[in-house]
Amino acid sequence: MDATNPRPTSPTDTKRRMLLAGGAALAATGAAGLAWRASQSARVRALLGIPEQVLDIAALKPAVPPVPLPDAVLVDAAGNPHALSGFAGTGLVLNFWATWCAPCVAEMPALAALARRVAGDGILVLAAASDSGGAAAVGRFFARHGIDTLQVWLDPGNAAGLALGTRGITPVTIIVNRQGRETARLEGPVHWDTGAAVTQVRRLTG
Repeated sequence: MDATNPRPTSPTDTKRRMLLAGGAALAATGAAGLAWRASQSARVRALLGIPEQVLDIAALKPAVPPVPLPDAVLVDAAGNPHALSGFAGTGLVLNFWATWCAPCVAEMPALAALARRVAGDGILVLAAASDSGGAAAVGRFFARHGIDTLQVWLDPGNAAGLALGTRGITPVTIIVNRQGRETARLEGPVHWDTGAAVTQVRRLTG
């Protein structure tokens, strides 16, 4: 059939063209939707100060001079309160997190590895969760992920975190020296299991 006498369009051809056009439109819309959601996610993360990836220990922000801790309390797995002042004489890596916080979950294995490496140095890693499910929820999380070097600690309502000036759960980690003073802090997940991180923690805890 030449161009001057084209073949009549059949109903099947018409339906095929409509499906192809619709699929292309959906694909374009889907791509645009994904791009929009990604941009919004990045915007929200930026507003909240949440990093896009796990950070290097060099991102630590030192406190110069070291800052005395406020009168804040954490709760152990049995429900007993412990004032932060009661840990004087021990170096602390104080981590505020939650099992529903994806960046927190991402760094937890590395934080557990840090706890193992500094256990003999008089340094305690306190990962204080603000989960509404309490000790049971955190215990299940640790068991599910094979984390056996961290004890269950809780910060109900993120009260201690707020007293220490954290901006919610991102996570936030505060390094405390043996005199009970903050020497550095960092917002976001960190590669705690590196040699550089261990060296910094030992130095900053005194």
